[in-house]
Parts: sequence; C-alpha cells; structure tokens
Amino acid sequence: MWRNAHRSAAAYAVTAIMLLPILWMAGTSVKPPLEFVSTSVDLLPNSLTLEHYRALFADDILGKIANSLYVTFGATALALLAGFPAAYALVRLDLPHRLDIAFLVFVLLVKLAPPLVLAIPLYQVLRSLGLLDSLTGLVLVYQVYALPFAIWMLIGFVRDVPKSYEEAALIDGASLIQRLTTVVLPIMAPGLAATAVFLMILSWNEFAYALLFIQTPSKFTLPTFIATLITEDETFWGRLAAIGFLASLPILALVSLVQKWLTAGFAGGLK
Repeated sequence: MWRNAHRSAAAYAVTAIMLLPILWMAGTSVKPPLEFVSTSVDLLPNSLTLEHYRALFADDILGKIANSLYVTFGATALALLAGFPAAYALVRLDLPHRLDIAFLVFVLLVKLAPPLVLAIPLYQVLRSLGLLDSLTGLVLVYQVYALPFAIWMLIGFVRDVPKSYEEAALIDGASLIQRLTTVVLPIMAPGLAATAVFLMILSWNEFAYALLFIQTPSKFTLPTFIATLITEDETFWGRLAAIGFLASLPILALVSLVQKWLTAGFAGGLK
C-alpha cells in the first residue's frame, strides 16, 4: 500500500513539474507588458490582458497554424507510407549478408547529419522540381530526418508481429498486400500510432529547413514565425508566450487522444 502511495505521489510530482512551463506560458501570455519588467517573479499575472493574442491574430496566426498542420501531417503520412515497406523488407526479406545492417547505418548517418550539410543539395533538388518556397517542397525536405526515424522505429514493431500469423494467412491464399492489410498493420497499430506522434512532434517543431526554404511570410510555419518576434530592437515576450501556448495545444491534444495506443506501442517496442 505504501509503495502504491509513493508511486502515485511521484507521478503527481512529475506531472506538476511537466505542466509548470505550460502554466507559466499561459500566465505570461495574458500579462500586461509592464509586468515583464517587474522585479518580482509571479507565476500568475496580477491583471489580465488579451492584447498579445489580438496582435497574433492580426498577424494571421491561423494561417501559420494551417501551414504547420499541412506540413506536419504531410511529412508524417509520407514518412509512414515509405517507412513501413522499408522496415518490413528489412525484417522479412532474405537480404544479402550485412546488407540490412549497412542500410540501417547509412540511414542513421543521414539522420545524424547537421541540417546545413544537406542544405545545398536539397536546394538544388527543390529548384529542379519547382518546389522552392512551397509547403509541398518542405514536406519532401522533412523526409531527410522523418523517414530514417520512421524506419528505425517501425523495424522493432514489425519484428513483434509473429511470422507464423503471416504464414497461416499465406496458406489460406492471402497475397502480400492482403497479409499486410489484414494481419501486419492491425497488430502494428499501436506502434504506428507511437511513431506517428513522434514524427508529428519532429515536423511541428522543425525550424532550420523551414527557415532556409520558405521566404514568403504567408507560407511561414509556426517556428519561423516565432523567430520574427525576436528582433534587434525588441523581444515581444507576450506574443512569444501566447504563440508558444497555442503551438503546444495541438500536440498535447494529439497525445491525449492516442495515449492508450502510445503506451501500448512503447510496451510492444520494449519487448
């Protein structure tokens, strides 16, 4: 009983610590500008104002959120569509000796490469495709890190699918596509959800490539728009807190919606 009580207390303490920055952002986002120069540190504002949110909506914050959502969901969907067949092939196919390991090492090296190292070749590719300064081009560019991450995560979940299930479906006459859609994917659903959540977080917060390949202000994503609030003359603390709070809400809502599958995916991946 005491052990359960200690675990509950620890869980509540960790939750409170994790929620503290969000509460701080929410409080700062409704503080009047004069309170930013106060010598006292107050978690909650002494008076409330919505001027920072009004300024953000005047700067078309909804358009920036829509751009981020388009890029995030597009990059995640494309990484899953390409990453799942690659992970399945690496696990199930009889590849030449060490070829699968060499491929995984190559993918990992691409993932670990600094973004600026690949900036010039990616610029050339986007220019040849006519996708410079476009959100669709940004979706393709994000595959540089999203696709390797998807492959590495999905490999573990594919290995958790018993091969005997596929063999039984094969005996019943199921084709490869039928085995994937009726056997493998349903069992991997928690793993796919866990992978999708992390891909969305990576894409939602990506800054370097969005800054390099998007020049039109109306096409800015949230991270690049946030950078415009820090200038040589002034830092708009209220707007930064407001947009930080707004930007965290979609990810928090997503994680809360798929929490059950996310936990199941972690449990399966750790087996």
